[in-house]
Amino acid sequence: MEGKLLFSVLLTFLLQLASAKFNVEKSSLRVTSPESLKDVYASAIGNFGVPKYGGTLHGGVVYPKSNQKACKSFDEFDLSFKPKPGDLPVFLLVDRGDCYFTTKAWNAQNAGAAAVLVSDDRVEPLITMDTPEEDASSENFLNNITIPSALITKRLGDSLKKALDSGEMVNVYLDWRESLPHPDERVEYEFWTNSNDECGPKCDMQLDFVRDFKGMAQVLEKKGYTQFTPHYITWYCPEAFVLSKQCKSQCINHGRYCAPDPEQDFSSGYDGRDVVIQNLYQLCAFRVANESHKPWVWWDYVTDFAARCPMKDKKYTTECADQVLKSLGFDQKKMSDCIGDPEADTDNPVLKAEQDAQVGKGDRGDVTILPTLVINNRQYRGKLDKSAVLKAICSGFEETTEPSVCLSTDVQTNECLDNNGGCWQDKAANITACKDTFRGRVCECPALQGVKFVGDGYTECKASGTGRCAISNGGCWNATKDGKTYSACLNEKSEGCKCPSGFKGDGVNKCEDVDECKEKTACQCRNCQCQNTWGSYECTCGGSLLYMREHDTCISKEAAKVGWGFLWVIFLGLAVAAAGGYAVYKYRLRSYMDSEIRAIMAQYMPLENQEEAANRVQHADI
Repeated sequence: MEGKLLFSVLLTFLLQLASAKFNVEKSSLRVTSPESLKDVYASAIGNFGVPKYGGTLHGGVVYPKSNQKACKSFDEFDLSFKPKPGDLPVFLLVDRGDCYFTTKAWNAQNAGAAAVLVSDDRVEPLITMDTPEEDASSENFLNNITIPSALITKRLGDSLKKALDSGEMVNVYLDWRESLPHPDERVEYEFWTNSNDECGPKCDMQLDFVRDFKGMAQVLEKKGYTQFTPHYITWYCPEAFVLSKQCKSQCINHGRYCAPDPEQDFSSGYDGRDVVIQNLYQLCAFRVANESHKPWVWWDYVTDFAARCPMKDKKYTTECADQVLKSLGFDQKKMSDCIGDPEADTDNPVLKAEQDAQVGKGDRGDVTILPTLVINNRQYRGKLDKSAVLKAICSGFEETTEPSVCLSTDVQTNECLDNNGGCWQDKAANITACKDTFRGRVCECPALQGVKFVGDGYTECKASGTGRCAISNGGCWNATKDGKTYSACLNEKSEGCKCPSGFKGDGVNKCEDVDECKEKTACQCRNCQCQNTWGSYECTCGGSLLYMREHDTCISKEAAKVGWGFLWVIFLGLAVAAAGGYAVYKYRLRSYMDSEIRAIMAQYMPLENQEEAANRVQHADI
């Protein structure tokens, strides 16, 4: 009865996974020859090896005469696929079946192949080639697979084989540049993991990854380049078995959140409920750290817990977890409030949110494989390795917004170092339009010292705006001779070049001196003698004559003196006239104002002459 119950519980877990919507992450496969097969085909990225996220790989396809399923070492058949100098890398085409996908990739890599293409053996939609759950034979090489792998349809595989049998050259171009979205300057990624450390190679792989990637992840997060979120998968126990011993040992909150038994043995060791509780601890550690604006502390907690509280040492307990939290300065009350009561017959908000997040949204399918990395809402496929994951994250940045770590020589090749990437450059001013990016390079006219260059970035970039003349003279002509410098660039104009006075030309490549004497545009007065200079001319008059450049004429020096004296007399006369006029004006203004004031006052009081007149009238009457 107990065996049947165990089978029912596990079957329910498998059905939950089977009902999930699973997205196969794909890369672009372009056949460049033969002509009859030229087209773009879909291929499924293997969940092992190192896909070239953000990059491409071009190679020639080879189908082995023996060991066509690549289940054995090619050394046994004396076959090598290492390319000769000058040859394209070899893409080894092998058949599906008889052994693990990882075994095929490992044997192909050891034989010198640069990539492996696995031809499906049945007509079906593409699937993801995954690593075996537990296989002792693959543990020794699983983490050492470095070549990319791709599953192709049976139809395409048969077509490639037919072309090769006919003696045709088959070349393929693998393209991972659009395998991950790269919309902006921040990458958002999720890591679906498990606190269980006794599940074989996969557990070892994810623990190694967390430990190795911790420093890089924390730097990227602290500087705002990434937004990281950890997640944990749980499943629910069928309602009919909620009160069973098996569900009680594998679940918390009355069967709502469960995890498989770590040892697949219900009678010994740790139970699934222990795993769920530690998953909950790690989730709450992230939530509490995130609320304090330090989400990167999650990496410290997980690595410390793995080191201090392993299952093999019988320390995989809540007491050990509490000690780790305390040593890292976590708020114990906030942690307790977040964890809640595992025995309560109610939903746990944290774990409920995790179950909801397992369901795929948009382009991202349901999460069914552990561990799973999701970058910009697209599931990562390939080796869970620090270098490989960093490259995948770097491919998720919008071009030219990547952090400097993505442009290091350990991560990518600087294409601007080779012939300036084919972009425009001004060697004299040490200015280039080539911008190195993780995906390659872009030719984009630069902005320098507040001056914006405009152009196509490939053949031309011209300085624009005020201040442009300070950088490479704004792209205009300039020259120095005999201690004089002339420029065709005008700072007051945002663009364009114009030869200065005394020169003619396009202002960009050439400005030639104008010979005013020869062209008779100056110094044409009688008795004038003209001599051309660079950018100007000199004109002299014979005898005692003086040259007037603005009038292009010669006048007598004495006349010039008399003329200036006459002008001074005129100026003096005008000054005296002005002063006299001003005095007359002030006198007339004062007289006018006096008369106006007297008239107004007469209306209100008798004035002195009026009193005298009145007295004379009175005396006459007497």
